[in-house]
Amino acid sequence: MFDLSSYFNLPLIWGGLIATAVLLYVLLDGFDLGIGILFPFAPSDVCRNKMMNSIAPFWDGNETWLILGGGGLFAAFPLAYSLVMPAFYIPILTMMLGLVFRGVAFEFRFKAHGKSRKLWDYSFHFGSLVATFCQGVVLGAFVQGIQVKGRLFVGHGFDWLRPFSLMTGIALIFGYALLGATWLVMKTTQQTQSWARKTALYVLVYVVCFISLVCLWVPFLNQQICDRWFTFPNMLYLFPLPFLTGFTVILLFISLTREQEVKPFLLSILLFVLAYIGLAISLWPWVVPYQVNLYEAAAAPESLSLMLVGVVFFLPLILFYTAYCYYIFRGKSSDEVLY
Repeated sequence: MFDLSSYFNLPLIWGGLIATAVLLYVLLDGFDLGIGILFPFAPSDVCRNKMMNSIAPFWDGNETWLILGGGGLFAAFPLAYSLVMPAFYIPILTMMLGLVFRGVAFEFRFKAHGKSRKLWDYSFHFGSLVATFCQGVVLGAFVQGIQVKGRLFVGHGFDWLRPFSLMTGIALIFGYALLGATWLVMKTTQQTQSWARKTALYVLVYVVCFISLVCLWVPFLNQQICDRWFTFPNMLYLFPLPFLTGFTVILLFISLTREQEVKPFLLSILLFVLAYIGLAISLWPWVVPYQVNLYEAAAAPESLSLMLVGVVFFLPLILFYTAYCYYIFRGKSSDEVLY
């Protein structure tokens, strides 16, 4: 049998691949979901056209990473998939419906005029809003943990509906809005850019408040997380992370007030990356928090080995295509109809 487990730590490699795919989805689809969240608040229809055109070449390709993350979890960690999915069926299905509705609205808006265009504007907005909120709710409920007995989910279908998960749902809306606003600062000009810069400054205040709230709340969700962050010598090792987060916020604020164009978006991405690293540190090594770890949930070594060969071949192609797409459509977007 084809088995690479004697040479590589396959569960760790696959855990890293899935975590990376999820992060790339959050960063790439995050800014275009953020544009959908901000869409009805734009000052004019010309601005909305620019907003839509700025993500037209990218939005559907960005969702590739969601498929890779979900498919990778199913293939590499089937036990985790079988436990997590029943716990979050409702928010995940609602998220998918929001993404589908948003995609339809995106396509129809280009061909609509008058009142029907306004209908698709709000459809695009609410599809983005619902999808983002559901992603945040799933994240919050995942961090809180699910009820497992043996190899079965034994909780209730609405266990995800808790104060912390609702808070993370709202927090992610503001987080994606920040990504979307800073993306527009980079990709647009004149009135749209000015409005996006003011919006980014406004949203940043809420993002900082929610980051602070999450940092204060998460350690009390589980004693292991509290011990990991607030015991010596861990505190000394992990101190650079909150320090870098605070420093990034300051740099982001300065870059927006100095009317820089590219740096705010890059700093917004860095802010998300730092938050993601903090989450990974809190949850390690659980793939189903506080119940099943990475190695217990992993598929057979032969399966992981065979899939890894395919990933080594296809992942660079996906990365190359994504990078090439962003390179080709670099520069400022206009309000002219693209297709």
